[in-house]
Amino acid sequence: MLQIVSHLGGYSIKAKDGLIGTTTDFLFDDSNMNVRWLVVDTGTWMTGRKVLIHPSAIGYADHWSRELTVELTKSQVKDSPDIAQDLPISLQMQRDLYKFYGGETSAGGAIYGAGIYGGDMFGPEMGMIAPPFSARTYFGTNKADHAKTSTHDADPHLRSIGEVTGYHVHASDGSIGYVENFLVDSEKWVVRYLIVDTSNWWFGQHVLISPHAVKEVDWTSRYIRLDIARIQVKASPPWNPAVAVDEEFENRLYDHYDWPSDEHKSASDVHP
Repeated sequence: MLQIVSHLGGYSIKAKDGLIGTTTDFLFDDSNMNVRWLVVDTGTWMTGRKVLIHPSAIGYADHWSRELTVELTKSQVKDSPDIAQDLPISLQMQRDLYKFYGGETSAGGAIYGAGIYGGDMFGPEMGMIAPPFSARTYFGTNKADHAKTSTHDADPHLRSIGEVTGYHVHASDGSIGYVENFLVDSEKWVVRYLIVDTSNWWFGQHVLISPHAVKEVDWTSRYIRLDIARIQVKASPPWNPAVAVDEEFENRLYDHYDWPSDEHKSASDVHP
């Protein structure tokens, strides 16, 4: 199922033995667009602490009650490695989390595989700077603290969806709008589309842009450059947020832009 990621913000996270907090952000791997972590604010249960939960721990999603059930206990979450706010998320920190929850982290495995209960999340590409994404990455928003912190061991691919939301989007021949949201496949937990608000250029319209079209991201200036022209965007199949994104629509979209379809899988309805 394709989910508008902002709709998942504020979902309650329910462990096997009680509530542990609510989702506040999602961290994705910019080399393959997999959502790697849910950022959970533990609220009054563990005041002032945020924890990272891997999507593979999710057992059931109740969208009516806005609740995600995870296959963890409150004790597991409480005793998990501490994640300091506003500091880079390092590769070692993530390995510690996988080991704590019983996963494997030996080199050479799949980035997204069997889950934290016996699967390997760190493949050979970890540590590489893969185009089109590169440059700074951090967890949180206090940039003054980041300047004081060594980031040599930070995961170069880990990005915050909350941070990228609002980036300006430029086609090859001019601006088309800004990133308003993301569509995420909540079964495979991968970013499938950027939702771009084109209102300053094409009034009242939103378009879906696949990561295939991203040519460059300038993290300093907060903009994304695409390898498609404005006329292509304007001629693309129109997207209505109130209408389901189905296989037929995705096929039309991919055919229009001539995006590679080897990793493209048909989508089910977008949950409102």
